[in-house]
Amino acid sequence: MDQLNELGFYTLAGAPESPRDLVGEVRSAEELGIGGCFISERFNIKEALTLSGAAGAVSENIGIATGVTNQNTRHPLVTAAHATTMHRLTGGRFALGLGRGIEVMFSAYGLSRITTAQMEDFAALMRRMWQGETIISHNGPAGKWPLLRLDPAFREDIPIVMSAFGPNSLALAGRAFDGVILHTFFTDETLQRCVRQVRQAAEEAGRDPASVRIWSCFATIGDHLDYGLRLKKTVGRMGTYLQAYGDLMVKTNNWDPDVLKRFRQAPLVSGFPGALDQSATTEELERVAELIPEEWLAVAAGGTPSQCVAAIQGQLDLGADSVILHGASPAELAPIIHEYRLKRPAGTYDHLPANPGKSNKFGK
Repeated sequence: MDQLNELGFYTLAGAPESPRDLVGEVRSAEELGIGGCFISERFNIKEALTLSGAAGAVSENIGIATGVTNQNTRHPLVTAAHATTMHRLTGGRFALGLGRGIEVMFSAYGLSRITTAQMEDFAALMRRMWQGETIISHNGPAGKWPLLRLDPAFREDIPIVMSAFGPNSLALAGRAFDGVILHTFFTDETLQRCVRQVRQAAEEAGRDPASVRIWSCFATIGDHLDYGLRLKKTVGRMGTYLQAYGDLMVKTNNWDPDVLKRFRQAPLVSGFPGALDQSATTEELERVAELIPEEWLAVAAGGTPSQCVAAIQGQLDLGADSVILHGASPAELAPIIHEYRLKRPAGTYDHLPANPGKSNKFGK
């Protein structure tokens, strides 16, 4: 069975009961031929480094990426050693994924916000350590450290990807990263604009624009799923994003900010204790759905497996290199994957490697 390296999924989507669910999900994903496994991080039972090791240990072919972790929660030596360990554990299937994180949450935890300059500096430090360099008295945007060093013999080719929203992040991805993960619920226009910005930044930096692998993160929630579960994965997830960074989502998609204001002021939302996609009941989500325009929720794959496949192919046609089928487990995606195989254009994606941060089997 051909591996579908242009497709990925997020393991432990939503609020899993146990991190051990990852084991079955990764094995099922490999059986289906899904090419990439992305590991998101929440500070509960979804600590990304532990989950990455588990995914690497129970898999043979699938690509693995932290999607994403944050550079300010661990010492750079720990992150660099983690990536090197995963790289060798998986035979080169691992990509380190970094993101800015949620500023409000960082403030609550006493962590500083992550800037564009810090991310660029941090990525450069990772690559220098992976090439065996001893870094003495570093004092840059990412921080100040007297000594950074892994092993002088290292010559590791580990790609780094980042999640990106705004123009500064997209430009950074184009000039300094190997791949980019776009956000869920992007309109077609937004996806095309983001692809252009990444490619242009790469070209301006003297890079091959095609060397940056662009992942669309596309909510894929078929009608074969239970109604309440579909609400959680669509309305609940969208509502949670609007809770956390709605201003950025609305601005990025050129949506009406007054709608966001009314959403936030609604008593159910303003007084809700936590994330909607984790704790809201079906009845509460039905009320939340009344606050979110239908066209906002429509930027996803839904309906029959055939309709979902057409929407996924649409993301590739709009310029994405690959698509993360977001919000669903491999078991939930199985009917869609089977339909996708029937309609997949022969040879079109054979150049893509399993590693989510690499764009070509024979190089970058």
